[in-house]
Amino acid sequence: MSDTKDQPADRVGEEREGDDRNWRRHGARYRARRRAVDILFEAEARDIDPVAVVEDRIELARVDVHGVAPIASYTRDIVTGAAEQLDTIDETIERYLAETWELNRLPAVDRAILRVGVWEILFNPEVDGATAVVEGVELASQYGSDVAAPYIHAVLDDVVQAGSELNPFADDGDSEESAE
Repeated sequence: MSDTKDQPADRVGEEREGDDRNWRRHGARYRARRRAVDILFEAEARDIDPVAVVEDRIELARVDVHGVAPIASYTRDIVTGAAEQLDTIDETIERYLAETWELNRLPAVDRAILRVGVWEILFNPEVDGATAVVEGVELASQYGSDVAAPYIHAVLDDVVQAGSELNPFADDGDSEESAE
């Protein structure tokens, strides 16, 4: 008799022991992005400066009693950059949302994920656009609702495409010079 008969049927999406098909090892940058999303979400919910949350976590992490994990430098970079460029980031997100959607009506976690992704696309030359899109979609799949991943993918991909050198509609700033 086979051992497989005694095992319960797999549920959709459930991983079996030893089955790593659905498992993805997350690197330090992914974990830093996830922590940045958490901090941006918390700061918005508490209506405080996200950089202050980072500084608070750094202080709490120095004392073992609190059990707070240290803040990665990339998390700090993302949160600081997103806070400094928040208006530009939000305007960019609004530009690529569907006409019937408003940024302030999106779930707060989706806004935080979009802000991290757009900051990476626009302001971090170390991260290519495709990586920012994939990581944003993965965060949305993990934290967002069922509809979050597709529209976060669409918005982030539109931001990448708008900035692409291959996009004939991208404004490269040379249009006035070439007209002369």
